Amino acid sequence: MSTLSRLSHTLRRELFSGFASDTPGTWLYFRGVELFLLTYTVYFCWDWGVYIQQNISSVLLPLGLANYIDVSFMFDHNVALINAVLVGVLGLVGFFRLWRPAYLLALLAFHLQYVARYSLGEISHGSNLVGMGILGLGIALWAFRSEERRRRFTFGFLYFFIGLGYTSAAVCKLIGTGITWPDGRHLLMWIAERKVDTLSRFGAFDPSVLQEMVLHDYHFGTLFLLVGLLTEAISFLMWWRKLRYVVVLLVVGMHIGILLTMNIFFHASTYLLLLLGLPWHHIIDYVLDRVRTPVPSA
Repeated sequence: MSTLSRLSHTLRRELFSGFASDTPGTWLYFRGVELFLLTYTVYFCWDWGVYIQQNISSVLLPLGLANYIDVSFMFDHNVALINAVLVGVLGLVGFFRLWRPAYLLALLAFHLQYVARYSLGEISHGSNLVGMGILGLGIALWAFRSEERRRRFTFGFLYFFIGLGYTSAAVCKLIGTGITWPDGRHLLMWIAERKVDTLSRFGAFDPSVLQEMVLHDYHFGTLFLLVGLLTEAISFLMWWRKLRYVVVLLVVGMHIGILLTMNIFFHASTYLLLLLGLPWHHIIDYVLDRVRTPVPSA
């Protein structure tokens, strides 16, 4: 067997063999993750829809499908708000298993909302993991009839592409900037620029403890950036179950570090990683077993 075949076999076993037990904890955990993804999808669509109607009248930066179709029809006649309603309806149809293609159509409408909202020259990364989650759910609902297989595929899909995405981010940083990317002076310059923006907007700037350390000595910034880069680089290790929860929680820690050093909080991504970073199904089963077990009388 070739190395590539062995790797493929290992990944299939590591990624898609878990979450097979039909316990209350596993069922509740999966449906909870599904509801989380659906809720954030609808939230993003409404947030973007209101912004589109109030602020956008033309496409300056075509993204995704906007490179092939004219999405300016989303800007008038409350089309973006109608699209947000459509996403919510399709999400509920998929959640209650009423129509198997529902999640995939919801993803298409979600993507249209995204490219319409970010057609002014800025790009958001905060919703990417949510979109990947809906894609995984959509493929699972369309391709499998067994809830067990849908669950196993969805979680395996999420761990695979989240790990791949963060590791790819580390590679892209090194390709774009080289080994000097973790230079603390880059973070020092960013904090200084952020200080000017915050002062002009609020009249005061209150740096965090980590920002104070970087401002005092940029070598701390080098340390923080290096830790973040290494965390992204090893994120693919979440493909293996023995390392999964440790690696996912390290990525959560990286996001907390981004918040403390750069005041940027990817709330949807961080909350999803927290959902995936602990064996919640085992915790739920343990709690339910404790509740069901009668307390012996004295």
